[in-house]
Amino acid sequence: MEKGTLKKNKKPLSPYSILALAFGIVWLVIAGGPFYYLILISMKSQGEFLTGSLFQLPEHFNLTNFVTVLQGDFLKYFFNSILVLLISLVLLLFISACAAYPLSRMKFKLNRPLYGIIVAAMSIPIYITLIPVFTMSIRAGVYDSIFALIGPNVAFNLPISIFILTGFMQGISKEMEEAAEIDGCGKFKTFFSVIFPLSKAGMATLAIYNGVVIWNEFVFAMVLTQTAKARTLPLAIWDYQGQYTMNIPLIMALLILSSLPVILLYVFGQEKLVKGMMAGAVKG
Repeated sequence: MEKGTLKKNKKPLSPYSILALAFGIVWLVIAGGPFYYLILISMKSQGEFLTGSLFQLPEHFNLTNFVTVLQGDFLKYFFNSILVLLISLVLLLFISACAAYPLSRMKFKLNRPLYGIIVAAMSIPIYITLIPVFTMSIRAGVYDSIFALIGPNVAFNLPISIFILTGFMQGISKEMEEAAEIDGCGKFKTFFSVIFPLSKAGMATLAIYNGVVIWNEFVFAMVLTQTAKARTLPLAIWDYQGQYTMNIPLIMALLILSSLPVILLYVFGQEKLVKGMMAGAVKG
């Protein structure tokens, strides 16, 4: 009786569920195909790659290319990327939170004009500022250092971060802020004791989103740095190319190692990312 009841209660998949499942499988192939290709090529030698088929399995699966990459300057580039990422994210999130708080919780004459300017700044192509930023970095004495990358990373990601965080903070209950004021908290203490802790979900979303952008940034890193001491992982590829050729399997191994931190960040932070996006959408 129980087995028959379970079979009756089991609902068949609807056409929409089947369509969604099929779309998910197709998207998995599209998104996972390139990564599978990276792994396949990274297991080959340069000679095997040049003489064999692109999609042919390697004769011997080995990690020689990964060992070669790790024995080079990879760790130096990796440390530079981590340092740039951490400093940029801390500054970006703190400044965004400090700017979003008055825009979302206070009423003053310049509130809407300032918010409009910030939203308008999101439409500015950042790469048209390459020459001014390059000139400013030389005059400031930070050219060819990791500090030359921190400024652009923070400045060009601020508008979208303030925009998202303002919408998130607008949904926080005003009663909690009023209760803090009744207890004698001023605006600064209310921000750091109430609003800032309650915005952790939104800030976690911003940290993951901006972290991926900053980690993969290439153009400013190429323009504002010149030597290996200040270059980040996206520029490590230059170590494996010559005047007439490049070592493709080594580059593929490098790309896999470079992408692993971002993949792991998303795997362990995807729940907070989705919660932050959903909370921002509902509260905004």
